[in-house]
Amino acid sequence: MFERSRKGEHALLIQPHAGGPPGEGVFEEFRELARSAGATVAAELTAKIDRPNPSILIGTGKLEEVKAACEATGADLVLVNHALSPVQERNLERALERRVVDRTGLILDIFSQRARSAEGKLQVELAQLKYIATRLVRGWTHLERQRGGSIGLRGPGETQLETDRRLLQKRVDVLQKRLEKVEVQHTQMRRARVRSELPRVALVGYTNAGKSTLFNALTGSDAYAADKLFATLDPTVRRTELPAGAVVLADTVGFVRDLPHELVAAFRSTLSEAREADLLLHVIDAEDPLRDERITQVDEVLAEIGAGEIPQLMVFNKIDRIEGASARIDQRGDERTAVWLSARDGIGLDLLRQALGDRLGFLRVIGEVLLPTDAGRLRARLHALDAVRSEEHDADGWRLQLDLPIADAMRLAAQDDGAPLRGLLPVVEP
Repeated sequence: MFERSRKGEHALLIQPHAGGPPGEGVFEEFRELARSAGATVAAELTAKIDRPNPSILIGTGKLEEVKAACEATGADLVLVNHALSPVQERNLERALERRVVDRTGLILDIFSQRARSAEGKLQVELAQLKYIATRLVRGWTHLERQRGGSIGLRGPGETQLETDRRLLQKRVDVLQKRLEKVEVQHTQMRRARVRSELPRVALVGYTNAGKSTLFNALTGSDAYAADKLFATLDPTVRRTELPAGAVVLADTVGFVRDLPHELVAAFRSTLSEAREADLLLHVIDAEDPLRDERITQVDEVLAEIGAGEIPQLMVFNKIDRIEGASARIDQRGDERTAVWLSARDGIGLDLLRQALGDRLGFLRVIGEVLLPTDAGRLRARLHALDAVRSEEHDADGWRLQLDLPIADAMRLAAQDDGAPLRGLLPVVEP
């Protein structure tokens, strides 16, 4: 019987690959994942697995090389940049006498460190429980069978492993019910934002592209930002004023290649901020040599969560790290507008605000409107939008001086009680 070690911060990294050697970007990302989890990298090895070993994934010769490297470097943890089956993970731990964690387990560990909100913690715990459900292994035999019952009912009972699985499933059910309640609350909050008629913009992108730094720069808030993968886990939503109007801006969790499906499912409410946005700010690390590949990977995840058809404004961040680069707006071949900027230094933020205004159709409607006495609901919505500059009341109703974005005015004018606003608009969609 092998007892899993409870320590392990000095890590040996294994990068399995098929065919030619793995790309440098793949290994660099894996190093960053290990660093973000708090591990110190002791050594790195590649392992060619054209025909994966069903019991240990890598070959027996490579296993001996890994064991020797662990002994030589003092590594007490082995991280594998590949999904391991429960059998492979258990056999590797027994052979190496060290804790072995695969890619999914490593990302889950990072998420468990980053979660701050009650919802985030529930989501992480649910994903972890589903992950370990197939990895329960008995470490003792004295409770192998639970006996009991009345005469004639005593039987072999259930094994300790079955008991663990039953208790784990109960906990999963409890977490899912709690998350359903939280999702209802968040849905109500999002509906309230929809009723406010403010355009919704969500920041998405590959992890560590600088989304939270850009979010802080645009909103003046202090959301946590750091040079780490998955520095931001919980969504943050703020109203922010642009020169041509107000928007609701949402910062979301970063994406990564081969994002485990357990996490996509568990973080459905976080990702719904992207699904329900009017516009996506796709933030990209302009310095990343694999940026085109990262763009494709983010687009794939967006399509997976149902946000693939939402319009995008591309933001190439971190131009301060590129020699000779300057802030600019250009048009990509895929017909998406791109803004080049540095969120950290504040370079190009005015161009981004301009592009946001153009993309969201921020033209303003300024003028006077007379609302009849039965238009109290429309009047209340105009006040909620902070569109009323002055107001007079007489026997005919309310005389309002308005100043609001044309997008908001058209939304209101298209509704049943919005007829008084239609005279202010050059074109009104019925």
